[in-house]
Amino acid sequence: MRLLSDDPITQLAFSVYENKKVFALLLGSGLSRAAEIPTGWEITLDLIRRVALAQGIEEQTDWAQWYRGAVGEEPNYSTLLEELALSPEERRSVLHGYIEPTETDREEGRKLPTRAHLAIADLVRAGFIRVIITTNFDRLMENALRERGVEPTIVASTDALIGAAPIIHSACYILKLHGDYKDARILNTDVELGAYPPEYDRLLDRILDEHGLIVAGWSGEWDHALRAAILRAPNRRYPTYWAARGALGEGANELVTHRGARITPISDADGFFSGLNQTVETIAQTHRQNPLGVELLVSSAKRFLAKPELRIQLDVLFAEQTERLIARLDATAFDPNGKWHQDEFRRRVASYEAATEPLAKMAGALGRWATGGDLPLMLDIIRTLYADAEKIGGGNTVWLGLRSYPAVLIFTAYGLGLVRSDRWKVFGELSAAPIANEHRKTHPVIETFFLWDWKGWSQNELWQQLEGLHNHKTAFSDRLSGVYAEWAKSFAGITPDFDLLFDRFEALCSLSHLRSATEAELDKHLSGAESNDVRMPVGRTIWASGRRSQLIEEMRSAPMREAIIDAGLAPSANYIRLFARNLERVARRLDR
Repeated sequence: MRLLSDDPITQLAFSVYENKKVFALLLGSGLSRAAEIPTGWEITLDLIRRVALAQGIEEQTDWAQWYRGAVGEEPNYSTLLEELALSPEERRSVLHGYIEPTETDREEGRKLPTRAHLAIADLVRAGFIRVIITTNFDRLMENALRERGVEPTIVASTDALIGAAPIIHSACYILKLHGDYKDARILNTDVELGAYPPEYDRLLDRILDEHGLIVAGWSGEWDHALRAAILRAPNRRYPTYWAARGALGEGANELVTHRGARITPISDADGFFSGLNQTVETIAQTHRQNPLGVELLVSSAKRFLAKPELRIQLDVLFAEQTERLIARLDATAFDPNGKWHQDEFRRRVASYEAATEPLAKMAGALGRWATGGDLPLMLDIIRTLYADAEKIGGGNTVWLGLRSYPAVLIFTAYGLGLVRSDRWKVFGELSAAPIANEHRKTHPVIETFFLWDWKGWSQNELWQQLEGLHNHKTAFSDRLSGVYAEWAKSFAGITPDFDLLFDRFEALCSLSHLRSATEAELDKHLSGAESNDVRMPVGRTIWASGRRSQLIEEMRSAPMREAIIDAGLAPSANYIRLFARNLERVARRLDR
């Protein structure tokens, strides 16, 4: 069994991702069906019904069967439309009511861009798709593109073709083969659809020769001129994927055979394109940089750190990686809209981590080996990432909270590097540094990015949704520990006990957070009932009693105690003692 034998969407998504702008879309009326814009067959039956009722015929349960009995022929869209409307202008008027949304339609969400249209627009905006061929008269595709901020080049007549920007210079190039429903020159009948103008044929020949093809919502049975164009295109340098609901007809199978197409079974266009877009975004966002490339960046940072004269190169390196990270974070894969789902939560967490890894490892190296002047640079980066995360105010609260996860990862990496090298004073300055939120109110860094105070934490149950963290009492802390157990190898060096290093970092963060309470306030509060404790975010030490005891003993020892006081993390030895008592009480309360 092959890896992708039962997963054609992933196979197609990899093709789209690895071959940007190579695939053209061929969209038929089935794409607009979810918008309740009827297909040609449905329009045919409705026209039969309306004409028959006007002639006094009673309502029928099967108008196609009635028509066969009354006329002696199969219902035919082209024949019926020619009979009802003699001129192109009349035919346009007949179709207008089936396509143009009324106020009621708009209120009830009909005849508006569907999930499929919006997913395609996302693929266009992300640079994966540029050319769209469609037999549809409606403007749903154009409207979806504009809703996503893309202004398409639209060719719906030979006149428009003459003045249109070349394909290569278009953000999106839409060829509306049958015209636009607001233009009387639309092509409806068999005669009109029998052949395209030479200009269209030349353009189609070029597109079909130079692009792969994704076909959706088109039967392949009619549209004789389009069928002819596909059949005369001999070059199949790129693949064709045909999204099919059920079995294809004889005409479509002929095209599939000629083009060597891969048939992709689908349930509907919405699910197909939404799934394709999501999978492409997942591939893009979880596409981890080559490990050698990441380590090269870290090595460059270390080399620049070693020589003061290379400080400019160091700043430029961090600036470039920060800009690159923000560009990835602003992609549609992190759109804050949409309902929460466990799989989507897991995908986003993994995607944020994959995108942030290079800069986080560099930040850890800076914390570990810098000898001064590095804190302003790191604060600029953390504040920039946080400001970018906070610039969007509307959407799903979970997705909005996660937007600042990269800033949390950078803060954690830099903090771990500082703790690893005993740079307590810089750690204290980092924790106390002010940072402005979306309301322009400032809070210390430690009260913005550490555990419970970070808006993306939300609740422990949320992070328990990640694989392997079910029922973990400190799921978010455990996630960070797991991530940095791997990442820290590039900057922490040989450590006899990484878990102890990580818990030391979190314990110092807890101590820094507690500094909002004075020694007198803390002493008064802890002198009360045994169950009392002062609010203080804590991580994995609540259940790791052995490491907690080791950390408390370490912090009370003279060398570290004096270093902590000198760094401003605690005002006195008594404050450290009160912190230890509070830590034990918080642990007992939470570890029940």
